[in-house]
Amino acid sequence: MRTRVTEIFNIRYPIIQGGLAYLAYADLAAAVSNAGALGQITAMSLGNPEALREEIIKVKELTNKPFGVNFAIGQHNRPFEEMVEVAIEERVEIISVTGGNPKGVLDMVKGHPIKTLVLVAAKRQAQKAEELGADAVIVVGHEGGGHLGRTDTGTMVLTPQVVDSVSIPVIASGGIVDGRGLMAGLALGAEGIEMGTRFIATKECIHAHPVYKQALLGADENSTVVIKRSLGMPARAIRNSWTDKIIELEDNEVGYEGLKDYISGKANREYIYDGKSELGFGWAGQGIAGIHDLPSVQELIERIIAEAEEIKNKWKV
Repeated sequence: MRTRVTEIFNIRYPIIQGGLAYLAYADLAAAVSNAGALGQITAMSLGNPEALREEIIKVKELTNKPFGVNFAIGQHNRPFEEMVEVAIEERVEIISVTGGNPKGVLDMVKGHPIKTLVLVAAKRQAQKAEELGADAVIVVGHEGGGHLGRTDTGTMVLTPQVVDSVSIPVIASGGIVDGRGLMAGLALGAEGIEMGTRFIATKECIHAHPVYKQALLGADENSTVVIKRSLGMPARAIRNSWTDKIIELEDNEVGYEGLKDYISGKANREYIYDGKSELGFGWAGQGIAGIHDLPSVQELIERIIAEAEEIKNKWKV
């Protein structure tokens, strides 16, 4: 299953683990990379550059395979430059940029042997990322978890539109949790997939509270909701009383000041770290309808590839 994505990033399978704010640290990233996919650690959820350095060193101790560092530059409201410098100093091979204009990060890594990924939610964003020198783009449809594009365009429609608009490889994201999703992405012209929510429901995502993981297992396609639309920053989360309150406040047009305590990183961590579902929220995509167990990362990747091979064999008939 070789594509330009596997070749550029030197991985066995064209599967990328999402950045997963507050969750994507060394244990998960190394497990994904060791299983033949591309693991990532989240930079901007860490408190300072030295914390990022320590996390990078830890990943290197756990795997000798390629891994990435994700910079979610739009959601943390603090400078990213010192964090990127650490990634450069530690000779990180792959960097991904999400949640904002990637130009600043891409400019910093020019001239270094670093491959770059940019998350986009629109055709024009993908074209701009290519112009800025990105090696590949991840296109996220409306089904995805966490922060999305401002339109309601789904992965099935958006992926081929982006594929037709750029010459660099495209990675499909949003609602993908299994081998069927992988083959669907490839059929749409993508050369790999990104999964976020599915990797939360694994043994190696050790920072996710059991309450959060069980909520993923007990969900269906109607169990998520989009919040923060009124701020122009739509994001998909598991529906609970907390997100219902957020939507009520948005309907009442309270603005950012009225919402900030409800949509904060603290409220996110109350749920995903401490399991306090009545005091916070957890990101999740619509793909949770297809998540029914908590395997190891190795088991998950092997299953996805086996499912994909089974489908490929059926197509030969």
